[in-house]
Formats: sequence, structure tokens, C-alpha cells
Amino acid sequence: MNNFLQEAQELFTYTQSLRRDFHKYPELGFTEFRTANIIARELNSLGIEVKTGVGRTGVVGLLEGKKPGLVVLLRFDMDALPIKEETGAEYASVNEGIMHACGHDGHVATGLTVARILSQHRNEFEGTVKLVFQPAEEGLGGAEAMITDGLLENPKPDVALSLHVWNEKPVGWFGIVPGPVMAAADTFFIRITGKGGHGAAPNLCQDPIIAAAQVTNLLQGIVSRNISPLKSAVVTVASIHGGQAFNVIPSEVEMRGTLRSFEPETRERMIGRFHQIVESTCQALECKAHVEIKPITPAVYNDPKVTERVQEVARKLFSDDQLDFKAITMGSEDMAFVLQAIPGCYFFIGSANNEKNLNASHHHPKFDFDESVLPSAVGLMVASTMEVLVRN
Repeated sequence: MNNFLQEAQELFTYTQSLRRDFHKYPELGFTEFRTANIIARELNSLGIEVKTGVGRTGVVGLLEGKKPGLVVLLRFDMDALPIKEETGAEYASVNEGIMHACGHDGHVATGLTVARILSQHRNEFEGTVKLVFQPAEEGLGGAEAMITDGLLENPKPDVALSLHVWNEKPVGWFGIVPGPVMAAADTFFIRITGKGGHGAAPNLCQDPIIAAAQVTNLLQGIVSRNISPLKSAVVTVASIHGGQAFNVIPSEVEMRGTLRSFEPETRERMIGRFHQIVESTCQALECKAHVEIKPITPAVYNDPKVTERVQEVARKLFSDDQLDFKAITMGSEDMAFVLQAIPGCYFFIGSANNEKNLNASHHHPKFDFDESVLPSAVGLMVASTMEVLVRN
């Protein structure tokens, strides 16, 4: 095996400068125009065929090997979040109210460095590398938009790989897990309608706040009493809004939140009980309930055979005590749509550093990660890609 980790380390200044530039100028989903232009420029400079505007703002590069063979799709997301940055970093966002609070800036920088290294080795493999820079991963449907625009055709990928820097784990940790690794996610909206009135005469009202409180409590019983303790599930009520005055019972309360699960059967059970609890509770309290549940993504499922090959590569690059082949998360990811159609592996790179105070959680205003992980991310992705192409 080539020393791809060393090659990645030699390009660290390049990777870091890209990451900091993307971090300083973040863009929200489907508005990543500056980011996409830089990606296209860098790929073109490497002699890689580039297509822009895929899924609105996505970029796809095709890197051909010495002759036809397997097609490996490598996906890197590139959107930021509507969060005001509080890191105080010298490369902090200059776009007010927008920041890279999830590490996608690092993903794009990793992807471009991967492209640079693979382009230098194009005469050593047969097949095609399909470099995908995806917009709007943060719940906006970017993967679906790219798939609708033909991402999985012309050429059709045989294998898909993707990664995520992971501040839940320290630098030096690698999570490479077969099977379901990230949860399916649904959002819910509840509108509870009652009869408002004066706070001094609640007997004349049908109080939707009381109903919302009971619903919130009872929904927690879905996981504890309706789902097997051997299964994983989450029901989170994240938003409740109703009323404005201290002495007025409102006529309406709105609630929002999320449901998470790994298995279709668990999801169906959760949704069935959810409707029963909300509707029956509101009826018992003389209120009416309107419930909407919308899917965001299915579970991220890693193909066992592809994942085993990535694990083999990781064993050659890193020590066994750095590797975790069991860790999963209830977070969600729209790479799931790609992995529904193409066998692949989505893996995690630990990126937190307590000593440097780089340990804020993803989506936090102080989120930042230890950039020393970038060569590891690049090296593992390049080596895994070459493993698939050279030993197909």
C-alpha cells in the first residue's frame, strides 16, 4: 500500500487553508455558490471532468483511471447552518448568522485533497472515481435533489464512501461500523385546538396547554413501554408555543419535534402509538388535534462487505485501540438515500481535543474541531478508494 497518510500530511497546509477559507465564508443549503465555484476551480485544475449545478448547487467530478472498471462514489457535504458563530477563531465566519457548525468545511477540504492525491495516482487504478460535493445536507434534501438530477447514473456507482468528522470522540478515534449506523429521522408537527378564555375562569375553557403538557409526558412512554428495550428509538418534543398573555388561556398550541429509529418496524410502531396518544389525549381533554409526521431520511446503512474492506484499510493505517467497530448514533444523514441504492460505507473521524478546548458539540455556536484530523480523514478515504479499485 502506498503511504497515503504521508501524502495527506504533506498536503496539510493546502487542506487547512481550504478548510479555513470555507469556514470564514459559510453558505446555507442550496446557496453554496462561492463554495461550488472554488470546488469546480480546484477540480478543473487537476484535469478532472466537472459538472456543476447538480441538485441546484452540487458539484460532481469524474476522475478516470488508466482504463474502465468499477465506479466509486465519494461524497462530501458542503452546507453551513443558520447559527451565529461564537468561537472567536481567526477564521471565524464573516457571514452574519451563518457558520460551519458541523464540520462540512472540513469535509469539502478533505474531498479536494482526496481528489488531488487520487489524480496523482490515476495511472495506478482501473475505474472511475465520482467526486460528489453535495449541497443542503442539513435537512433540506440535498442528496435527493442530486439523485433526481441523475447523480446515480452516467456512470452508475458500484460503491459509495463518505465520512464525517466527529466531535463526540477525540482525535485518533475512528468509527467504522457495519449495518445501521445513523438513525432514520422524522419530524412531527402537532396543533392542539381548544377554547380560549380568561385565565381566572379556566372552567369555561378547553385548555390546549394542559393537553400539550399531558401529550408531552405521555409521548415519553412510547420508548419506555412500546419499544423493545433491545431496540433503539427517540421521541423528542423540541418546541411548544401557545399563548402570550399571563391571564389569557390560548385557543391553540403548536408542538414540534423529531422521531428517530433504526428499523422500519420500530418506526411504524412509534408512529402508530404517536397518533393514538396525541389524538386520544386531546379528545379526553375536550381539544382537537392535528398531527403531521414527515420523513427526513431513512437510516444510514453500511454494507457489511464494503465496511469490512474499509476496516481492513484502517487496521493497516492505525492501531487497533484507535478503531471502534460498534459505535452508532441516533443522528441522521441524507447520505442514507445514496446508500439505499449503492452499497457503501459511511465512517466517522474523531475530531475533538479537550486540551485545545475544541470539544463543543455539533451545531453549537462554539463548534470547532482539531484540524490535525484532516490528514487522517484524507488518508483513510484515499486508501479505502484505492483498495476498492485496485483489489476489486
